[in-house]
Amino acid sequence: MISIEGLRKHFTSNKKTITAVDDLTLTINEGEIFGVIGYSGAGKSTFVRMLNRLEEPSAGRIVIDDQEITALNNKQLRLTRQDIGMIFQHFNLLWSRTVKDNIAFPLEISGLSKHERDQRVEELIGLVGLSGREDAYPSQLSGGQKQRVGIARSLANNPKVLLCDEATSALDPETTNSILDLLVDINEKLGLTIILITHEMHVIRKICNRVAVMEAGKVVEHGDVLDVFLKPKELVTKKFVEQVMGVSEENDGVNHFIHTYDKGQIIQLHFVGETANQALISQVAKQFSVDINILQGKITQTQRGAYGTLFVQIDGDAEEVEKVVNYITTETSVEVEVINNAN
Repeated sequence: MISIEGLRKHFTSNKKTITAVDDLTLTINEGEIFGVIGYSGAGKSTFVRMLNRLEEPSAGRIVIDDQEITALNNKQLRLTRQDIGMIFQHFNLLWSRTVKDNIAFPLEISGLSKHERDQRVEELIGLVGLSGREDAYPSQLSGGQKQRVGIARSLANNPKVLLCDEATSALDPETTNSILDLLVDINEKLGLTIILITHEMHVIRKICNRVAVMEAGKVVEHGDVLDVFLKPKELVTKKFVEQVMGVSEENDGVNHFIHTYDKGQIIQLHFVGETANQALISQVAKQFSVDINILQGKITQTQRGAYGTLFVQIDGDAEEVEKVVNYITTETSVEVEVINNAN
Protein backbone atom coordinates (compact mmCIF):
# COMPACT_ATOMS: atom_id res chain seq x y z
CA MET A 1 0.00 0.00 0.00
CA ILE A 2 1.10 3.57 -0.69
CA SER A 3 0.25 6.26 1.85
CA ILE A 4 0.72 9.93 1.01
CA GLU A 5 0.12 12.53 3.70
CA GLY A 6 0.22 16.32 3.44
CA LEU A 7 2.47 16.33 0.37
CA ARG A 8 3.57 19.77 -0.81
CA LYS A 9 5.94 21.14 -3.43
CA HIS A 10 6.93 24.79 -3.69
CA PHE A 11 9.02 26.33 -6.47
CA THR A 12 10.61 29.77 -6.30
CA SER A 13 10.70 31.79 -9.52
CA ASN A 14 11.56 35.50 -9.80
CA LYS A 15 11.32 35.77 -6.00
CA LYS A 16 7.77 34.39 -6.14
CA THR A 17 6.74 31.12 -4.53
CA ILE A 18 4.65 28.81 -6.69
CA THR A 19 2.82 25.90 -5.06
CA ALA A 20 2.73 23.01 -7.54
CA VAL A 21 1.33 20.42 -5.11
CA ASP A 22 -0.70 21.59 -2.15
CA ASP A 23 -1.41 19.40 0.90
CA LEU A 24 -2.07 16.22 -1.09
CA THR A 25 -3.23 13.19 0.90
CA LEU A 26 -4.06 9.84 -0.78
CA THR A 27 -4.02 6.10 -0.14
CA ILE A 28 -3.29 3.79 -3.08
CA ASN A 29 -4.02 0.09 -2.66
CA GLU A 30 -1.51 -2.63 -3.44
CA GLY A 31 -2.01 -4.14 -6.91
CA GLU A 32 -4.47 -1.53 -8.23
CA ILE A 33 -4.21 0.73 -11.25
CA PHE A 34 -4.69 4.21 -9.83
CA GLY A 35 -5.23 7.15 -12.17
CA VAL A 36 -4.39 10.80 -11.55
CA ILE A 37 -5.98 13.19 -14.03
CA GLY A 38 -5.73 16.93 -14.46
CA TYR A 39 -5.18 19.62 -17.04
CA SER A 40 -1.75 21.07 -17.78
CA GLY A 41 -0.40 22.84 -14.71
CA ALA A 42 -2.55 20.89 -12.24
CA GLY A 43 0.55 19.48 -10.51
CA LYS A 44 0.08 15.83 -11.43
CA SER A 45 3.53 15.25 -12.99
CA THR A 46 5.24 16.99 -10.07
CA PHE A 47 3.25 14.77 -7.72
CA VAL A 48 4.27 11.50 -9.41
CA ARG A 49 7.95 12.56 -9.59
CA MET A 50 7.90 13.10 -5.82
CA LEU A 51 6.92 9.46 -5.25
CA ASN A 52 10.44 8.36 -6.18
CA ARG A 53 11.96 11.71 -5.19
CA LEU A 54 12.99 12.81 -8.66
CA GLU A 55 11.42 15.94 -7.20
CA GLU A 56 12.12 16.57 -3.53
CA PRO A 57 8.94 17.32 -1.53
CA SER A 58 8.81 20.61 0.34
CA ALA A 59 6.72 18.93 3.02
CA GLY A 60 4.74 15.78 3.66
CA ARG A 61 5.26 12.05 3.98
CA ILE A 62 5.33 9.18 1.45
CA VAL A 63 5.22 5.57 2.66
CA ILE A 64 5.50 2.64 0.23
CA ASP A 65 5.30 -0.88 1.65
CA ASP A 66 5.93 0.40 5.21
CA GLN A 67 9.06 2.25 4.09
CA GLU A 68 9.04 6.03 4.45
CA ILE A 69 10.47 7.26 1.15
CA THR A 70 10.73 10.84 2.37
CA ALA A 71 13.04 9.80 5.24
CA LEU A 72 15.66 7.92 3.16
CA ASN A 73 19.20 9.15 2.67
CA ASN A 74 20.72 9.17 -0.83
CA LYS A 75 22.24 5.67 -0.56
CA GLN A 76 18.99 4.15 0.72
CA LEU A 77 17.02 5.99 -1.95
CA ARG A 78 19.17 4.56 -4.77
CA LEU A 79 18.37 1.03 -3.58
CA THR A 80 14.67 1.75 -3.03
CA ARG A 81 14.28 3.21 -6.52
CA GLN A 82 14.90 -0.28 -7.89
CA ASP A 83 11.45 -1.13 -6.49
CA ILE A 84 9.84 1.84 -8.28
CA GLY A 85 9.81 1.69 -12.08
CA MET A 86 8.94 4.73 -14.18
CA ILE A 87 7.95 5.33 -17.80
CA PHE A 88 7.80 8.72 -19.48
CA GLN A 89 5.87 10.53 -22.20
CA HIS A 90 8.90 10.88 -24.49
CA PHE A 91 10.40 7.43 -23.80
CA ASN A 92 13.84 8.65 -22.56
CA LEU A 93 15.70 5.89 -24.42
CA LEU A 94 19.43 5.78 -25.06
CA TRP A 95 19.62 6.33 -28.83
CA SER A 96 23.06 4.74 -29.22
CA ARG A 97 21.85 1.48 -27.67
CA THR A 98 19.75 -1.32 -29.16
CA VAL A 99 16.44 -2.46 -27.72
CA LYS A 100 18.07 -5.21 -25.64
CA ASP A 101 20.86 -2.90 -24.46
CA ASN A 102 18.36 -0.22 -23.39
CA ILE A 103 16.44 -2.79 -21.35
CA ALA A 104 19.66 -4.18 -19.88
CA PHE A 105 20.94 -0.77 -18.75
CA PRO A 106 19.37 -0.73 -15.24
CA LEU A 107 20.51 -4.34 -14.75
CA GLU A 108 24.09 -3.30 -15.51
CA ILE A 109 23.84 -0.56 -12.88
CA SER A 110 22.50 -3.04 -10.31
CA GLY A 111 25.49 -5.34 -10.93
CA LEU A 112 23.76 -8.37 -12.42
CA SER A 113 25.99 -10.80 -14.32
CA LYS A 114 25.84 -10.83 -18.12
CA HIS A 115 24.19 -14.26 -18.17
CA GLU A 116 21.49 -13.12 -15.72
CA ARG A 117 21.03 -9.88 -17.66
CA ASP A 118 20.56 -11.72 -20.94
CA GLN A 119 17.98 -14.04 -19.39
CA ARG A 120 16.01 -11.19 -17.85
CA VAL A 121 16.10 -9.10 -21.04
CA GLU A 122 14.81 -12.03 -23.07
CA GLU A 123 11.90 -12.47 -20.63
CA LEU A 124 11.01 -8.79 -20.80
CA ILE A 125 11.20 -8.58 -24.59
CA GLY A 126 8.66 -11.41 -24.77
CA LEU A 127 6.46 -9.81 -22.10
CA VAL A 128 6.13 -6.49 -23.95
CA GLY A 129 5.76 -8.01 -27.42
CA LEU A 130 9.08 -6.98 -28.99
CA SER A 131 10.42 -10.39 -30.03
CA GLY A 132 12.42 -10.01 -33.23
CA ARG A 133 13.28 -6.35 -32.54
CA GLU A 134 16.06 -6.99 -30.01
CA ASP A 135 18.82 -5.54 -32.16
CA ALA A 136 16.92 -2.52 -33.48
CA TYR A 137 17.85 1.02 -32.44
CA PRO A 138 15.25 3.52 -31.17
CA SER A 139 15.38 5.42 -34.49
CA GLN A 140 14.12 2.26 -36.21
CA LEU A 141 11.09 1.87 -33.93
CA SER A 142 7.56 3.26 -33.99
CA GLY A 143 6.27 5.34 -31.06
CA GLY A 144 4.44 2.37 -29.59
CA GLN A 145 7.51 0.15 -29.85
CA LYS A 146 9.65 2.80 -28.15
CA GLN A 147 7.20 2.95 -25.28
CA ARG A 148 7.27 -0.85 -25.01
CA VAL A 149 11.05 -0.63 -24.64
CA GLY A 150 10.52 1.99 -21.92
CA ILE A 151 8.05 -0.28 -20.13
CA ALA A 152 10.39 -3.30 -20.36
CA ARG A 153 13.29 -1.21 -19.02
CA SER A 154 11.16 0.02 -16.11
CA LEU A 155 10.34 -3.60 -15.19
CA ALA A 156 13.95 -4.82 -15.34
CA ASN A 157 14.56 -4.85 -11.58
CA ASN A 158 11.18 -6.41 -10.71
CA PRO A 159 9.68 -3.26 -9.17
CA LYS A 160 6.66 -3.30 -6.87
CA VAL A 161 5.32 0.02 -8.20
CA LEU A 162 5.20 1.39 -11.75
CA LEU A 163 4.83 5.15 -12.27
CA CYS A 164 3.51 6.24 -15.68
CA ASP A 165 3.87 9.95 -16.43
CA GLU A 166 1.70 10.74 -19.47
CA ALA A 167 2.91 7.44 -20.96
CA THR A 168 0.44 7.52 -23.88
CA SER A 169 0.23 11.25 -24.61
CA ALA A 170 2.67 11.11 -27.55
CA LEU A 171 0.88 8.16 -29.19
CA ASP A 172 -1.99 7.86 -31.66
CA PRO A 173 -5.33 6.41 -30.38
CA GLU A 174 -4.78 2.87 -31.69
CA THR A 175 -1.26 2.66 -30.26
CA THR A 176 -2.51 4.18 -26.99
CA ASN A 177 -5.04 1.38 -26.64
CA SER A 178 -2.39 -1.28 -27.27
CA ILE A 179 -0.11 0.22 -24.59
CA LEU A 180 -3.02 0.43 -22.12
CA ASP A 181 -3.85 -3.23 -22.81
CA LEU A 182 -0.20 -4.08 -22.14
CA LEU A 183 -0.28 -2.23 -18.81
CA VAL A 184 -3.40 -4.14 -17.75
CA ASP A 185 -1.71 -7.41 -18.75
CA ILE A 186 1.40 -6.50 -16.72
CA ASN A 187 -0.73 -5.52 -13.73
CA GLU A 188 -2.54 -8.86 -13.79
CA LYS A 189 0.54 -11.04 -14.45
CA LEU A 190 2.96 -9.34 -12.06
CA GLY A 191 0.59 -7.89 -9.44
CA LEU A 192 2.20 -4.47 -9.87
CA THR A 193 0.71 -1.33 -8.39
CA ILE A 194 0.44 1.15 -11.28
CA ILE A 195 0.02 4.91 -10.84
CA LEU A 196 -0.96 6.50 -14.12
CA ILE A 197 -0.78 10.25 -14.79
CA THR A 198 -2.85 11.57 -17.69
CA HIS A 199 -5.02 14.40 -18.99
CA GLU A 200 -7.26 11.99 -20.97
CA MET A 201 -10.39 10.54 -19.38
CA HIS A 202 -10.39 7.77 -21.99
CA VAL A 203 -7.21 6.41 -20.40
CA ILE A 204 -8.74 6.51 -16.90
CA ARG A 205 -11.97 4.93 -18.12
CA LYS A 206 -10.22 2.08 -19.90
CA ILE A 207 -7.86 0.68 -17.28
CA CYS A 208 -8.02 2.41 -13.87
CA ASN A 209 -9.73 1.09 -10.75
CA ARG A 210 -9.76 4.42 -8.93
CA VAL A 211 -8.99 8.00 -9.90
CA ALA A 212 -7.94 11.27 -8.28
CA VAL A 213 -8.74 14.56 -10.04
CA MET A 214 -6.18 17.33 -9.56
CA GLU A 215 -6.64 21.06 -10.01
CA ALA A 216 -4.28 23.85 -8.91
CA GLY A 217 -2.10 21.40 -6.99
CA LYS A 218 -4.94 19.86 -5.00
CA VAL A 219 -6.92 16.64 -5.25
CA VAL A 220 -10.44 18.02 -5.66
CA GLU A 221 -12.21 14.68 -6.13
CA HIS A 222 -11.32 10.99 -5.93
CA GLY A 223 -13.00 7.60 -5.83
CA ASP A 224 -13.87 4.53 -7.89
CA VAL A 225 -13.83 5.36 -11.60
CA LEU A 226 -17.43 4.23 -12.11
CA ASP A 227 -18.64 6.36 -9.18
CA VAL A 228 -16.81 9.40 -10.54
CA PHE A 229 -18.39 8.84 -13.96
CA LEU A 230 -21.83 8.50 -12.38
CA LYS A 231 -21.77 11.51 -10.09
CA PRO A 232 -18.92 13.93 -10.83
CA LYS A 233 -19.03 16.67 -8.21
CA GLU A 234 -16.52 19.26 -9.39
CA LEU A 235 -16.74 21.26 -12.62
CA VAL A 236 -13.30 20.05 -13.73
CA THR A 237 -14.39 16.42 -13.23
CA LYS A 238 -17.58 17.00 -15.22
CA LYS A 239 -15.48 18.34 -18.09
CA PHE A 240 -13.30 15.24 -18.06
CA VAL A 241 -16.32 12.92 -18.03
CA GLU A 242 -17.76 14.87 -20.94
CA GLN A 243 -14.61 13.95 -22.95
CA VAL A 244 -15.88 10.38 -22.97
CA MET A 245 -19.66 10.71 -22.69
CA GLY A 246 -20.40 13.65 -25.00
CA VAL A 247 -23.12 15.96 -23.66
CA SER A 248 -22.89 17.82 -20.36
CA GLU A 249 -24.80 20.65 -18.75
CA GLU A 250 -21.72 22.82 -19.14
CA ASN A 251 -21.84 22.87 -22.95
CA ASP A 252 -24.47 23.75 -25.51
CA GLY A 253 -25.76 20.19 -25.87
CA VAL A 254 -28.45 20.16 -23.18
CA ASN A 255 -29.53 23.72 -23.95
CA HIS A 256 -29.80 22.74 -27.60
CA PHE A 257 -32.17 19.90 -26.68
CA ILE A 258 -34.34 22.20 -24.55
CA HIS A 259 -34.65 24.85 -27.24
CA THR A 260 -35.07 22.45 -30.16
CA TYR A 261 -37.52 19.98 -28.64
CA ASP A 262 -40.15 22.16 -27.00
CA LYS A 263 -42.81 19.48 -26.53
CA GLY A 264 -43.14 16.95 -23.75
CA GLN A 265 -40.38 16.27 -21.29
CA ILE A 266 -36.65 15.71 -21.79
CA ILE A 267 -34.99 13.35 -19.35
CA GLN A 268 -31.48 11.99 -18.96
CA LEU A 269 -31.14 8.32 -18.07
CA HIS A 270 -28.05 6.88 -16.37
CA PHE A 271 -27.40 3.17 -16.88
CA VAL A 272 -24.93 1.31 -14.67
CA GLY A 273 -23.63 -2.24 -14.95
CA GLU A 274 -26.28 -4.74 -15.99
CA THR A 275 -28.88 -1.99 -16.43
CA ALA A 276 -26.98 -0.90 -19.53
CA ASN A 277 -28.31 -4.03 -21.23
CA GLN A 278 -31.97 -3.48 -20.31
CA ALA A 279 -34.50 -2.94 -23.10
CA LEU A 280 -35.99 -0.04 -21.16
CA ILE A 281 -37.19 2.11 -24.06
CA SER A 282 -39.17 -0.71 -25.68
CA GLN A 283 -40.68 -1.64 -22.29
CA VAL A 284 -41.88 1.94 -21.74
CA ALA A 285 -43.27 2.19 -25.28
CA LYS A 286 -45.31 -0.97 -24.77
CA GLN A 287 -46.73 -0.01 -21.35
CA PHE A 288 -47.51 3.68 -21.74
CA SER A 289 -49.28 5.85 -24.29
CA VAL A 290 -46.38 8.15 -25.04
CA ASP A 291 -44.05 8.88 -27.94
CA ILE A 292 -40.34 8.47 -27.18
CA ASN A 293 -37.65 10.21 -29.18
CA ILE A 294 -34.04 9.23 -28.49
CA LEU A 295 -31.94 12.40 -28.76
CA GLN A 296 -28.45 11.23 -27.88
CA GLY A 297 -26.81 8.42 -25.97
CA LYS A 298 -23.61 6.54 -25.33
CA ILE A 299 -22.47 3.51 -23.35
CA THR A 300 -18.85 3.11 -22.29
CA GLN A 301 -16.96 0.46 -20.35
CA THR A 302 -14.98 0.96 -17.12
CA GLN A 303 -13.05 -1.62 -15.12
CA ARG A 304 -16.08 -2.00 -12.84
CA GLY A 305 -18.64 -2.37 -15.62
CA ALA A 306 -20.65 -0.42 -18.16
CA TYR A 307 -21.87 3.12 -17.72
CA GLY A 308 -24.27 4.76 -20.13
CA THR A 309 -26.20 7.98 -20.50
CA LEU A 310 -29.21 8.55 -22.73
CA PHE A 311 -31.19 11.71 -23.48
CA VAL A 312 -34.82 11.08 -24.49
CA GLN A 313 -37.87 13.20 -25.22
CA ILE A 314 -41.14 11.83 -23.87
CA ASP A 315 -44.23 13.35 -25.48
CA GLY A 316 -47.83 12.75 -24.54
CA ASP A 317 -50.42 13.55 -21.90
CA ALA A 318 -48.70 15.21 -18.91
CA GLU A 319 -50.11 12.63 -16.51
CA GLU A 320 -48.93 9.75 -18.69
CA VAL A 321 -45.44 11.30 -18.99
CA GLU A 322 -45.29 11.56 -15.20
CA LYS A 323 -46.22 7.86 -14.95
CA VAL A 324 -43.28 6.99 -17.20
CA VAL A 325 -40.83 8.94 -15.04
CA ASN A 326 -42.24 7.36 -11.87
CA TYR A 327 -42.05 3.88 -13.41
CA ILE A 328 -38.39 4.24 -14.38
CA THR A 329 -37.55 5.78 -10.99
CA THR A 330 -39.32 3.19 -8.82
CA GLU A 331 -39.41 0.00 -10.88
CA THR A 332 -35.94 -0.05 -12.44
CA SER A 333 -32.39 0.62 -11.29
CA VAL A 334 -31.90 3.24 -14.02
CA GLU A 335 -31.31 6.73 -12.61
CA VAL A 336 -33.48 9.54 -13.99
CA GLU A 337 -32.68 13.23 -14.24
CA VAL A 338 -35.41 15.56 -15.52
CA ILE A 339 -33.90 18.18 -17.86
CA ASN A 340 -37.05 20.24 -18.45
CA ASN A 341 -40.70 20.16 -17.40
CA ALA A 342 -43.54 18.93 -19.60
CA ASN A 343 -45.32 21.65 -21.50
